[in-house]
Amino acid sequence: MKTIREALESLGYTTSNSETYDHLEEWKDWYEGYVKEFHSYNVYNGVTTTKQERERLNMAKTICEDWAGLILNEKVEITAGEQLKNDLDHVFEYNDFRTKANQLIELAFAFGTGAFVEYLDENKEVVIDYIRADMIYPISWENGYINECAFGSVKEGKNGKQIYLQIHRLDDNAKLYVIENHMLDGETGEELELSENMVDEVITGSDKPLFQIISPNIINNIDLDSPLGISVFGNAISQIKGCDLVYDSYMNEFKLGRRRILVPLSMAKVQMSEQGTGKPVFDPNDTMFYAVPDDRNNQQKIEPMDMSIRAEEHEKGINRALDMLSFKCGMGTGRYKFENGSVKTATEVISSKSDLYRTLCKHEIPIGRALKSLVDRIAFLLGKSIPNKIDIKFDDSIIQDEDSERLRDRQDVAMGVMRLVEYRAKWYGETEEEAAKKLPQQADTLDGDI
Repeated sequence: MKTIREALESLGYTTSNSETYDHLEEWKDWYEGYVKEFHSYNVYNGVTTTKQERERLNMAKTICEDWAGLILNEKVEITAGEQLKNDLDHVFEYNDFRTKANQLIELAFAFGTGAFVEYLDENKEVVIDYIRADMIYPISWENGYINECAFGSVKEGKNGKQIYLQIHRLDDNAKLYVIENHMLDGETGEELELSENMVDEVITGSDKPLFQIISPNIINNIDLDSPLGISVFGNAISQIKGCDLVYDSYMNEFKLGRRRILVPLSMAKVQMSEQGTGKPVFDPNDTMFYAVPDDRNNQQKIEPMDMSIRAEEHEKGINRALDMLSFKCGMGTGRYKFENGSVKTATEVISSKSDLYRTLCKHEIPIGRALKSLVDRIAFLLGKSIPNKIDIKFDDSIIQDEDSERLRDRQDVAMGVMRLVEYRAKWYGETEEEAAKKLPQQADTLDGDI
């Protein structure tokens, strides 16, 4: 079958040969939560080798969901003046923008790249398409900024697979963008007729592209010259494996913590083979019984075996692995915590000095730029005057200024609504018992409260 890149070459376009495309399937597997080479493994039970499936936390998707929720949530405000307000609200509602844009950011952080593409439909409504990385093929770019781009997808038609290409190129003479539509046979690459509501070429009349590329604001160290981005967990695969390894061991503690029985081979049920020889029979999927040699301590008896469960040690290990993963993905430590058998995300507000806040602000730069360009092009498609100022106000409710909070707590202590021992425990990282010892005058009060 022809690839999208080959289809573009047959039309005279050369696109990026980035190594990033080779990693999309790997990132997709981790995002979906199952990587066969890692999560499927074998264990020897004393008689035969059994296939096992590793338990998994699927933290790759959790990381991407978390970033999307932090960057583009219901509290983000997009404004472009009163004249465009109603039209913009209608376009966003028509395209389910709040939901779809959040999902696109999640996918862009998973696969490194995403795109908004906007156009007018037959009803003169502005339509926004949300494009994944595997459908994005840059044609020309400069300093990492993609000027021309093709968006390709494979469709199943009546006569087999078909490749649909939408190419956004800049006309050399008019310096305006032109959009080409192509439908090709997936096997031969032969050009097919377009559907009735599509035209071969659209002259947009715009000197700006009707697409916006979004990526995590981190360097693509797989291919430094590529215009494509890298997955936010692209450099944290080892840490994702670590989370699943420790979690799998944790779950096995409970599986193997069940009562098990050691059975001498001579006492196992024997089945005759076709060659007339006997061999012990065990269900290869049975972990209750374990076969041991007959000469083990010269004993010929069935022995129960009890195993203690190291739950606390494993929970500490999982939390350590989560901290390492969170740090590698730009969220600092303490973002995730394993308790009561599941991963919880920190709900408290974060400090303006934290790693998470600094990385969030960094990611908001290209996302904000893309959103401003999107609003600009929506106004163009609607025939409205381009707003002089487009403002993107990201959600800052998760941010907590430590100095301001500390000052408020001091005022609360002065007013008597907060005890001094509470203040010291909170800001000096002590328990109330430790704080009380350093504030003898409050020790009696503390004892009384406890």
